Amino acid sequence: MIEAAGLTKRYGAKTAVYNLSFQVRPGTVTGFLGPNGSGKSTTMRMILGLDQPTAGHVTIGGYPYNKLPNAPRQVGALLDAKAVHGGRTARSHLLSLAQLSGIPARRVDEVLGVVGLQDVAKRRSKGFSLGMGQRLGIAAALLGDPQVLLFDEPVNGLDPEGILWVRNLMKTLASEGRTVFVSSHLMSEMALTAEHLIVIGRGQLLADMSVRDFIAHNSAGFARVRTPDSEPQQREKLTAALTEAGGQVLPEQDGGLRVTGLALPQISDLAHGADVRLWELSPHQASLEEAYMRMTQGAVDYRSTADQRAGFQEPVPPGMMPPQQMPVPGQGQPGWYAPPPPQAPVQPPVQPPVANQNPYAAPMAPPAPPIAPAPPAAPAPTAPPMDKDAR
Repeated sequence: MIEAAGLTKRYGAKTAVYNLSFQVRPGTVTGFLGPNGSGKSTTMRMILGLDQPTAGHVTIGGYPYNKLPNAPRQVGALLDAKAVHGGRTARSHLLSLAQLSGIPARRVDEVLGVVGLQDVAKRRSKGFSLGMGQRLGIAAALLGDPQVLLFDEPVNGLDPEGILWVRNLMKTLASEGRTVFVSSHLMSEMALTAEHLIVIGRGQLLADMSVRDFIAHNSAGFARVRTPDSEPQQREKLTAALTEAGGQVLPEQDGGLRVTGLALPQISDLAHGADVRLWELSPHQASLEEAYMRMTQGAVDYRSTADQRAGFQEPVPPGMMPPQQMPVPGQGQPGWYAPPPPQAPVQPPVQPPVANQNPYAAPMAPPAPPIAPAPPAAPAPTAPPMDKDAR
């Protein structure tokens, strides 16, 4: 178990973490959430003894990290997948870590197979893609078969198959009774992976609860109701009935209604009593992303603004009108989407190569038309025979 008590870290005048206390219990995947600059990476570094806290303390299994006997055999971590010597192969990198911790060499080949890098074990890591580097970092974390694991953005750069693999790996490790602490900005992935959440903002604790409780405390569900589009009077009749019963009704752009304050069975009974036909009656529960954005909206330090392209366009010469943008028919209406890009012109078919011809050679010039054979030359005239007496 990881336990932080009054954890504080200052860098000069900057307070990165302030009075942070929480517990990460074994047997469950605990998500660690917070905006950029909230202190997540600093907290993880203090857990692993890479940064010393200004105040407070953090322990793993009751001991500080630097007091754990053979800590790499008990704690595995992935904080920076790029922290690898590019000239080393994947296997030599893991082998050096194993030798430093007294881990048998056969374990190196085992974790290479677990993360799917056995076929590139002898390749230098500088040629790895971002996803392959992530897999190598996960392999290093699993090397000592530890009971406590920390992962900072473990799915960064992975393809969908890799993301699914990491998700199942986290759940499997937690089901074995291990402590799994995962930091990520992918809310949809955290909703599928984590069971418990620790949320911080500007270095302070904002929430420490289960995913279900977090969503329930930071969002409000509603019912979506839709009546026949061709009968607007039914929509008005239903709105009046729901409002009279104490519900709050808000219209939506596509003609539906968003209803809060009333349960779905009550909405159905009110519609039946008002003789209103329903095309849709469905519940809507806020996602983890919506709940997270609602809680942390006041703790975001780096906000983007609308790009007005100021200073990037050449000024319009005096007396000239700026170019007008042509309106796109239907743009801004529900269901509109951008048309597909224009297709490239069809190229003439390529002639198949001739047998035994170099396929990368320059194309041969077309053969010249056959030359008609020259007519046979007329025989040279022979001199007339001379007279016998002339000789």
